[in-house]
Amino acid sequence: MKISVLTLAALACLHAAAPAPIRVVVAKDGSGDYPTVQNAVDHAFDRVLAPTTARLIIEIRPGIYHERVRVPHDRPGVTFLGQDAQSTIITYGVGAKDFGGTFFSATVDINADEFEAQNITFENSYGTGTQAVAISVHSDRAVFRNCRFLGMQDTLYAASGRQYYVDSYIAGHVDFIFGNAAAVFDHCQIHSRGTGYVAAESRTMADGAQGFVFTHCRLTADAGVHDSWAAPGATIRAWCIWNAGWATTSAPRVGTTGTKKPPNRVRGLPNTPPMVPAPTRPPA
Repeated sequence: MKISVLTLAALACLHAAAPAPIRVVVAKDGSGDYPTVQNAVDHAFDRVLAPTTARLIIEIRPGIYHERVRVPHDRPGVTFLGQDAQSTIITYGVGAKDFGGTFFSATVDINADEFEAQNITFENSYGTGTQAVAISVHSDRAVFRNCRFLGMQDTLYAASGRQYYVDSYIAGHVDFIFGNAAAVFDHCQIHSRGTGYVAAESRTMADGAQGFVFTHCRLTADAGVHDSWAAPGATIRAWCIWNAGWATTSAPRVGTTGTKKPPNRVRGLPNTPPMVPAPTRPPA
């Protein structure tokens, strides 16, 4: 097959436009470049002499990192890369009533586009009694692979942008997946630690592009918990395996992969579009 000079030139330009990623290592024992995740976010570019669009890959070695982390809006293209989510944990205990509100309680706060995380646990260890966010995600084209999100009330704030969660575990007990993003949860386990709504999506306009899609997920709960699916008015599409005893009639009806036939529209939102085919996973 013949390839023109122009094609080769275009390919060369594309290659040149994607600089090699910058890689740094975080390790609690001092064996890496930085001892904390926030140190890496703040100072990884200090060694870069010229402006760059390269992705920053922060390799986080196993350990429990007791810290609050913020990725600012001028740090797009950051990746948190762990080896194993069970042993690579970013955790803190902050409650909304002590820090001025829900949106000030996040253990990890992502404010930049194209954020990615893999094999990381994000936890707010505050417990019950107030909202306590494990991670707040204001990020377009954000991707989380094989991550764990642990909390009680308001665990995962999918705030804005297009977001994709795959092969992940999300646990809480009240409204623990909430926000105004366009978010897909693919092959995730959604686990209720107590009675309360799982999802509280907050789309403000009926024709908006926001909403949550749960595809091929498992919904589980602690023993004795019979949870409700979504807060009234939430925009939800789901193709999931339900735990016995889950309540679906007290919230907008959603489709399942079981014997129930998925409805064409979400009850309570008659003007929402029909359900779309379940999306496929993007390449790793």
